[in-house]
Amino acid sequence: MTSQQDSDRTDAGPARHYDLLVLGTGSGNTIVDDRFDDWSVGIVERTEFGGTCLNRGCIPSKMFVVTADHACDAAQGPRFGVHTRYDGVDWPAVRDRVFDRIDPQARGGREYREGLVNVEVHAGTARFTGERRLVVETEHGEVQVSADQVVIAVGGRPVVPDIEGLEEAAAAGLVHTSDTIMRIDALPHRLGVIGGGYVGSEFANIFASLGTEVVQVDGQDLLLSTQDADVARRFTEISGERWDLRLGAELERVELTDGGLRLHLGEQGTAEVDLLLLAVGRRPNSDLLDLEGTGIEVDDAGRVVVDEQQRTTAEGVWALGDISTHHPLKHVANHEARIVQHNLLHPEDLQTVDHRFVPQAVFSVPQVAAVGLTEEQAREQGLDLAVFTQHYADVAHGWALEEDDSGHLVKVLADRATGRLVGAHLLGPQASVLVQPLIQAMSFDQPVRGLARGQYWIHPALSEVVENALIGLEAALDA
Repeated sequence: MTSQQDSDRTDAGPARHYDLLVLGTGSGNTIVDDRFDDWSVGIVERTEFGGTCLNRGCIPSKMFVVTADHACDAAQGPRFGVHTRYDGVDWPAVRDRVFDRIDPQARGGREYREGLVNVEVHAGTARFTGERRLVVETEHGEVQVSADQVVIAVGGRPVVPDIEGLEEAAAAGLVHTSDTIMRIDALPHRLGVIGGGYVGSEFANIFASLGTEVVQVDGQDLLLSTQDADVARRFTEISGERWDLRLGAELERVELTDGGLRLHLGEQGTAEVDLLLLAVGRRPNSDLLDLEGTGIEVDDAGRVVVDEQQRTTAEGVWALGDISTHHPLKHVANHEARIVQHNLLHPEDLQTVDHRFVPQAVFSVPQVAAVGLTEEQAREQGLDLAVFTQHYADVAHGWALEEDDSGHLVKVLADRATGRLVGAHLLGPQASVLVQPLIQAMSFDQPVRGLARGQYWIHPALSEVVENALIGLEAALDA
């Protein structure tokens, strides 16, 4: 086994051949465990070990969310007779608490892999040069690699739209994406957020909770417009009470000013901000791989095409996670990585991915969680629906939370023909946790009838809101 330094020489010579080559160290990195000890393995990573989730996505952003939650709780103390208030934040301390935990994890992951005798790590950007042959561009030069099996798990990156003035604003250091906004040096007084999806809404909540004046802009009439309409409407109403929403608007031009940026929003006028966060979607990194001529097909959205076993259209090449999935979520990428891992080890007994009931959550205030069909989707499919909505305010723990006028809810949908859940949509505290028994019911094909009364529910836990929703849904089925 050659050393990392030797393998990254400019004059590396013939291609280094591996049994397995993994491109990307997010969920792709989880594939290689002790069952691969007798495999020669190459790993390529162009940024930090751990991928988007660890370094720039799920984990650090949710650590910021917890900080924001504490700020919100402090401001709400007087409602409960507690003399608390929110007086501001030490932003560098908030930021450093997050990344003093995250950055060592990324470094440790790389060091661990580099210490394995059967693994070589290449720090650089890989591109295909032929059938399971690639070149890795490192700081020491180009390294030629090839493999019997290749796993593509290089993820995606934020979309940066082509907008007049944006390039100049970015050059001035005033434009960020989710990749960079969490590492800024100071809390902005005014922040523009372009995008009304989960990324934009989570960051709008974080910064608004910490005291920033937020202007959120989106072309749709509702935030989280792909969620169930009842949830999206109420979430939009609550958000509009907390920060400045400019919906049905588009960012037409960005203008540098003495104090920051002026956002030109067409009929919605202008907005003055210190920094701008772009949260208008993400794109797969397939365009970085030079896939033309490899036999690896890519769809119109740039996703690598895979079958139900995560095989690409090229022999011996697999793909997983944001590079290929229609569900760009970490728990989906982890599931797909487990499938690829099994199929590499057991080519005679291939497993199939299960994307039937993919849950999702938005970690804002309030939280949103969902699994299955929205009511609109179910009716478009012609299902004979039973629908029931339970409000948090109607259960005992909801009283403790002062939920009287919150509009927080659990909405459940069932198909009358089968008596099974087809969708669940939650808006309110702990929604991302409360949705789990509903995911389980759908995944294990449990009928609605008996789902509530067939088990104990702890009183007076907030989970009673789910219990009561299921009781109501059972009654709706029988009506």
